[in-house]
Amino acid sequence: MRGKVVVITGGTSGIGAVAAVALARMGARIILVARDESRAGATLARLRDSAPGIAHCAHFADLLRLDETRRVAAQIADYEPRVDVLINNAGALFASRRLTEDGLERTFALNHMAYFVMTARLRERLSASAPARIINTASAAHQEATLDFDDLQSAKSFGARKAYGQSKLCNILFTRELARRLHGLGVTANCLHPGFVATRFGDQSGGLISPLIRFAKFFAISPAEGAETMVYLASSPHVAEVTGKYFYRSVPITPSSWAQDDRSAVLLWQRSAALADLNE
Repeated sequence: MRGKVVVITGGTSGIGAVAAVALARMGARIILVARDESRAGATLARLRDSAPGIAHCAHFADLLRLDETRRVAAQIADYEPRVDVLINNAGALFASRRLTEDGLERTFALNHMAYFVMTARLRERLSASAPARIINTASAAHQEATLDFDDLQSAKSFGARKAYGQSKLCNILFTRELARRLHGLGVTANCLHPGFVATRFGDQSGGLISPLIRFAKFFAISPAEGAETMVYLASSPHVAEVTGKYFYRSVPITPSSWAQDDRSAVLLWQRSAALADLNE
């Protein structure tokens, strides 16, 4: 990883921060995409302590907003001559249904559309830096999820766990179609289930979800354990040419039948591109 440039969203806490530090120790330069300046500052301090002499940096954006995601990705593309690894890791679970300024349900906006737009805007940099890698944080929560393409914003029926599971299904379908579209360009795309990890995740979900998740974390694995697969996918030579796969504990596993449906992957891509006003 020495000399490699890694862009990571959701890298100021939890598994993202652990992965960022681990990759920095391997010699990578880390570019954080963050919302909270104080957490970003603390993470940058850890990075500089762990890997001194490397110009780690942070860019700030609210990834719930499409215009902010476009802006920060364009900013990175303008500043950086190369991007070797993109890790889409930012995500949340929201207890209630609320819409973003773009009219998108928040879970779908942050957990899926931010991945889609960030990747689209950095795709040229990644291709120019080939061999390059894209890593998307998904979840086993996708297992019971299905998608209603006439109701991607959960207007007909909203449940927090349901919306979260659907967004994680989107992550796997997006990875599948992305890998197909990147074939032959020297850029791989894979996703992962980190396990149930004791992080900040769910702390600000609201409703009854936050206390339930806090209790469940007593039985969760550590962020260090949860980050292992992410670090593996970003750095290991053993997966240099592996693409379109879903990993758990650094091993490719089979996701749900819905997550293997190529027609759904294409349709999700088309709908996402239309929502983001991207000519994909």
